[in-house]
Order: sequence, then C-alpha cells, then structure tokens
Amino acid sequence: MRKRKWLKAIGASVLAASMLAGCGTSSNGGSEPNGAAGEGQPFENMELEVAVFQGGYGREYWDGIAESFMADHPGTKINITASPKIADIVRPKIVAGNPPDFMYISGSDNTPILDGLIKDHALLDLTELFNEPAAEGGEALKEKILPGVLESPSISPYGDGKIYLAPFNYGVMGLWYNKALFDGKGIKAPATWDEWFQLNAAAKENNRALFTYQGLYPGYLEEMIVPAIYSVGGQEALDQFFNYDPEFWKSEAFTTVWGNLERIASEDNALMKGTVALNHTQAQTAFMQGQAMFIPNGTWFEDEMKDAPREDGFQFGFLGVPAFQSGDPVLALTNVEQMVIPAKAKNPELAKEFLKYVYTDKSVQLNAEKSKAVMAVKGAPDLAKSSLSETTYNVYKAVDNGMMAVAGTFKPVAKGSKYNPSEEVYSPISSLMNKQMTLEQYSSKMVEIYTDIQAELAQSGTES
Repeated sequence: MRKRKWLKAIGASVLAASMLAGCGTSSNGGSEPNGAAGEGQPFENMELEVAVFQGGYGREYWDGIAESFMADHPGTKINITASPKIADIVRPKIVAGNPPDFMYISGSDNTPILDGLIKDHALLDLTELFNEPAAEGGEALKEKILPGVLESPSISPYGDGKIYLAPFNYGVMGLWYNKALFDGKGIKAPATWDEWFQLNAAAKENNRALFTYQGLYPGYLEEMIVPAIYSVGGQEALDQFFNYDPEFWKSEAFTTVWGNLERIASEDNALMKGTVALNHTQAQTAFMQGQAMFIPNGTWFEDEMKDAPREDGFQFGFLGVPAFQSGDPVLALTNVEQMVIPAKAKNPELAKEFLKYVYTDKSVQLNAEKSKAVMAVKGAPDLAKSSLSETTYNVYKAVDNGMMAVAGTFKPVAKGSKYNPSEEVYSPISSLMNKQMTLEQYSSKMVEIYTDIQAELAQSGTES
C-alpha cells in the first residue's frame, strides 16, 4: 500500500537547486544557566524531551542526531521517545499541560493530534527562529528550506505569515513510465496533456494501454489531479478545492481536470482493461510487465515493488504531471512531514536549537543514511545521493532542478462530521471511469457535499 508519510502541503513553488552553507552556531540563552552549549551560550534547562513517530523510517536517525547534538552541545541530554502510535503516548501529556519539548508527528493514526494543536493555537511560533542564522551560520535558516514550503498553509496554518510547523522529509508523486522503453524507442516524455494523449499511438504500437492506476484505491489519482488543478487554476483553484468551496465543482478547473479523466475512460486504448477492479499491487505489476505506458505513484514505488515481476530491461522513469498549456512547467505533487514545538514545552529554547540542528548538512546526510529519506532542504538530494537509488535520486533532482511542485491538504472537517473529504472526492471516480456517472452528476453530488461540509463548519464555529 502507498506509504503516505508525507502529510500536509508545501503549496505551489518552483523548487530550485543550490545549498546554503556557512560556519558558526547560533543559540538562544536563558537567564540562569547551569551549563554551556553551542558557542558557550547557556540554556536554562539542559534536558530535552523529544517524541517522534517510528514508522518505515525507523528511529535510528533520531538516536543518531540526538547523539551528535549532545556531542556538539556539551552538558545537554536528549531523551527520545519513539513509537508507531506516538499520538497515544503524547496525548495524555498534552492534555495535562506537560507536552514533550519537541515532536515529529506522522502516520495517519497520529496526525489528527496536529490538527488539534493547530485548532487550539497550542504550537510555538517559529517565525523568528527561521529568520535567525542557520546552525552552521551564514544566511537565515529560512533560506535553506525549499521555496514555497514555509509559506504553505500546513506550515503557516493561520494565514498570517507566521510559521508554527517546521518541514521535515518530503516525497514526490506523479506519473511513472518505463524509461528503458522510451529511450530504446526514441519516445519523448510528454510535457503537455495533448502530447500525453498523442502517445496512445505509441502505446498501441508497443502492445500496451496508455494508462492504468490502482483501481480499488482511486485516491492514488490525487497524484495527477492536484497538480492538474494547479495547472488550470493556480493556487486559487487549489484553495477552492481543499477548503470546500462548492463553486469549485462548477469551475473550469473541475471540468478540465475531471474531463481529462473522462477522456481516459472513453478513448480507445487509453485505460487498461480491468483497471478499476485492480488493487495497487496488481495495477503496479501490470504496469511493470508492460501492460500500460503510465501509472501514478510516488518515490516509494521502486522499493515497494522491488520483488515484483517486470518486462525485460524495465527501468523506472518519473514523468511528473504534464501541463495543460504548452510552455508551462511539468508539475509534481509533493507532501512534507512536520516537526513542532508545543507552546507549553518546558524547554523551548533548547528545542529551537535542536530544530536548527536538524537542518544542518550532517543531519541531512545522516537522515538519508539511516532513513533513506530526503529533507525539504535545498540541495538535499545531492547530500543524500550516496544513500539513494539512482531512480529515487533522479526523481528528487527533477524537483530540485525546477519541476514545479504543488501540494495541498483538505481543511479539517468539523468534529463529528459524517464526511471523509478524500473519500467523497476520489471514490466516485471509479463510477466515472466505468461510465456509470457523468461529469454533471459528479459535479452535482460534490456541490451538495461541499455545501454540507461548509454548513457543519459554520455550525461548529470553525468556518474559515
């Protein structure tokens, strides 16, 4: 199943390469020190409580970076609590007003706790921290972060430009193809949707359909839908989509993007036969065996399917998502994990110093070595290169070198809502692809649902 560890959004941005570096250390001192840290700057409290999600990435990175931090900041002590169910561990502490000093929260079972902290305004304002010099010195810490990340709603959740969540690992999603086939046959990767559909002729010549997807899990289609919405209507359209504006379902963005899906379902040879009934493994294997030219997926794809059968010479190739207009950039969906410091943390100054340390070059390299992950930091793919497969490295470099990255996440619904927005939006696509539902029916259904969700939010007092 897809490893959706990269939760929340970074907003639309062109992610450029280059790495900022320097020397020296910055720290935030307390008034009554009992030890030294950094460049001799003291902290009031030298002990830090850190709670982290222990999922597919494990906990080795966090143990390693804590050890490195303590060595570089003599006298400090970091206590790591790691668990796949980290929310269950920290929730009682948060309720009691005694949260950890620093948290990395991920995993679908855990992330609702972040929504609660945001709703309760219970996170520390990190804006000034990102304006300070990085731990290595030089320019401000914010200059190390990929463009657009710090401005996104999931990092700056109140729309006031202030930063309350810090970005961590990120993943890249879009359409994939067999690079060996394309190179061997001289097939050019499409930059627009018109070019993409024109490749149906090449698909036929090579005895395959143009497209397949993980039919029983139509949520995978967000990896092409979200960038496509941005391609048509920009951030305004994405905001409508993710914030439950019923007008989205009457807009050009809807008719163009979902019209693309309807075209795939209707055009001869465009959709691989039987796709809608396939699970993720079946569809991905069929793609790798040469039954379809393209499939949506993310940077976990190669590792997830490392033992799956494939056609001779198969090589993973990442396309991204084509643009609708010639000359517009190819896009990709990018999700970013988050780190936070609770507002009631007992040791916020040392927590901030530790957060800055997470963005150092050696931390980025250690994270790649121990977790095979890439942080949302400029130049991170090159720092992580020795720990990544060639395919994964090339995907991250495509984004790092200028592929436009967009992302988004649905605004939290009202507490107790009967709606799961992702399910409501993506599940009906199966009926569209089976030609059991028209675009007009789809639109009408979603206008009703978005209107209901807005009404629930208004009644609960959380309307935007």
